[in-house]
Amino acid sequence: MTLPHGSESPPTPDQPGPGLPQEQSLAQPEVRPEQAAAEPGAPVQPAPSAGPAAPAQHVVRRTRLGGVWVASVLFALVLLLLLIFILQNGAKVDIKFFGANGHLPLGVALLLAAVLGVLLVVLPGSARIIQLRRTARRHRKVDAKAGAAQAAASPAGTSGQG
Repeated sequence: MTLPHGSESPPTPDQPGPGLPQEQSLAQPEVRPEQAAAEPGAPVQPAPSAGPAAPAQHVVRRTRLGGVWVASVLFALVLLLLLIFILQNGAKVDIKFFGANGHLPLGVALLLAAVLGVLLVVLPGSARIIQLRRTARRHRKVDAKAGAAQAAASPAGTSGQG
């Protein structure tokens, strides 16, 4: 193990470090990288740096485009899993619905049923979101008119004081 210039060998768990009482050095022994691999549950403490403190690095914030990238990768993985599902369930099945008959691969039939189920949830949910947005827009207009009327009713002489 290579040590920084000007430092002595690190204290072993049975020897106290410089300036530390015997009990404190035994309670929190330094864990070396080779020990960390041997002891899976042991806490790893960073080694003290001998040189000057490094300047703080710039932290890059998450962006919308980064979120779109992650979402597109996850979407591609889901599509891959669906494709595998359809290819592995290729046996033809008879489909009957209100007198209509047809033959489809099992994977396609199940995927079609899942898509129709999602539409049954999405359409009423979207209608409710649109309804709530319209209501909120109406309330904002009423509040804006009330605020304008209140500002017009306040005495003009009070705004110039200060």
